[in-house]
Amino acid sequence: MVSIQNSISELERSFQRQAAIKECYLQAIKSAAQYMVELDEPTTGPHRRQLTELAEQVAAGGEETIIGSRATLRGLLRDYRDKAALYLQNLRDELARTVNSLQETLDALAQSAGDHESQLRKSVVVLRDVAQEDDVEKLRADVRGAADSIETSLEQIHKDHQLTVAQFLSEIRVLHQRIDAMEAASSIDNMTGLYDRSEIEDRIRCARAGSFHLLLFQVRGINRAGSQYGETVLEELSASFTKRLTNSLPETAIVGRWSAEEFIALIPQPRDPKSSMARTAADKLSGSYVCVHSGKTIRPGLQVAVGIVDSVSREAADRVLDRVKMFLTGGN
Repeated sequence: MVSIQNSISELERSFQRQAAIKECYLQAIKSAAQYMVELDEPTTGPHRRQLTELAEQVAAGGEETIIGSRATLRGLLRDYRDKAALYLQNLRDELARTVNSLQETLDALAQSAGDHESQLRKSVVVLRDVAQEDDVEKLRADVRGAADSIETSLEQIHKDHQLTVAQFLSEIRVLHQRIDAMEAASSIDNMTGLYDRSEIEDRIRCARAGSFHLLLFQVRGINRAGSQYGETVLEELSASFTKRLTNSLPETAIVGRWSAEEFIALIPQPRDPKSSMARTAADKLSGSYVCVHSGKTIRPGLQVAVGIVDSVSREAADRVLDRVKMFLTGGN
């Protein structure tokens, strides 16, 4: 009888420990959602909601749900870390640009005194010299007053000039930034950050024949995942594939998105016949990718085929592009 009571007591203590551990795990997830560093609403808001949904699933689920949630939590935290790092880097870049702008403004102000100011100051010196003569007292006073007035005016002109120069420099820099941003945005695919088809075609036409080769990537599974799970998973999967693609290519590669499931990389060097870059890239890019859907980890799979187009010296850019279209889109 005593043995049974001891076993029951031990079982109750085990359930209590399990409940306490589960509650600690839940509080850890909720705290991660509550105290995360605020970046901006489009970034922080969805991440907080995903953590909250995960906490609700863990609270309502059993042991299998808790075990499965570990990968989801790790994926959510890793994704937010990457986004936070990118956000901070953008802030650092903006600060550096601001500091450079301020330095340029200060340099311009330091050099803003013109020849007219120098001439006026010489006139002031002459007037002051005249004022030192032992002539009529009234003349001396008038000349001194005129000199003081001119000097005061000069100081005001200089201040106005400094302000005008600073305003012009600031406005010019803002305009340059807007123009650069518009030019960059017009040639970049919004979902992946890669160059769009038009930009890649222009770069191929401008490249010297024989100085580059192309890697063409046919991807199957991105659109299917978007249809099955929605726009959020489509964007996350496209971004994950893009990151893996760029990491598998040389730093000098120029990568673009030809269409939803077609990508192209311009490698600025002739192809080495012994190189296994295409085969290696296909092996790295094919397989499953970790995404988050409704607070759960999913692993949509992608199948990637890789083609190669050499740019030989006798081949014109239009012919190279024709070969690209034949492989990627069947000439469409």
